[in-house]
Amino acid sequence: MAKEKGKPTRGVLRQTKANLTAKHSRFFANTKLDYFIEHYWTVSWDLTGKEPYLAETLPNPSIHIVFEIGNSKIFGVTKGRFSTLLEGKGSVFGIKFRPGGFYPFFQKNIAVLTDKTIPISELTKEEILPLEKEIFQKEDEESRIKIVETWLENILPERDPKILFINTIIDRIKDDRSIQSVEQITKLYSIQLRSLQRLFQEYVGVSPKWVIQRFRIQEVAERIEKEKTIPYAEMALELGYYDQAHFIKDFKNTIGLSPEEYLKTMF
Repeated sequence: MAKEKGKPTRGVLRQTKANLTAKHSRFFANTKLDYFIEHYWTVSWDLTGKEPYLAETLPNPSIHIVFEIGNSKIFGVTKGRFSTLLEGKGSVFGIKFRPGGFYPFFQKNIAVLTDKTIPISELTKEEILPLEKEIFQKEDEESRIKIVETWLENILPERDPKILFINTIIDRIKDDRSIQSVEQITKLYSIQLRSLQRLFQEYVGVSPKWVIQRFRIQEVAERIEKEKTIPYAEMALELGYYDQAHFIKDFKNTIGLSPEEYLKTMF
């Protein structure tokens, strides 16, 4: 039986509203696949007779394969916000790869996927509609996971040790708030700057600088929602900004709203 991972805690914008609008679930991959895959995720909603809801996230540096009836795709890393309109009744099933974890399947520079989507058939050169149909013929998530894992195991590549190294770095960036520059990473892991940048370009699709900023802005958005206040000076200092204006500019460039405007959308 697939083990449930729990709901996402960071990256979903207006998380309280999102949880009231749709059901979100996450599940761990089996032991054969978890080297490459962070988790599976499902979203289902029933807005019949209700207003559509614009769901928005600040995506992590991960590739996703998303199955949806008539609209299944591979999603590269989205550098801005990811927005999708939920209306009527529906559901999607997603595979979230670990940063770098999609490269062995794709065998091409992952940066070519950044801010893009491609058909799943480009990964396997086979018709994907039968798999899509099989997935959505099942009502329960356990059965859908079994179908997807069987498919993945049939195309499973060799383990690439670079994936483990990349995820060690990214986990450190995510968990250690004191990391505010790429130079800190190069010193911590004894790697040349250009080598680190090439590695992230090829395997992750975005720069290490982008990853640092993304996790920090995710954290700020989460704090604003939980605390319903914006301690500018404290946040700017913690994120390594020299002044509040630069912090506000980066937040707005990422979220599309100033911190004050974003806070107002919670109510």
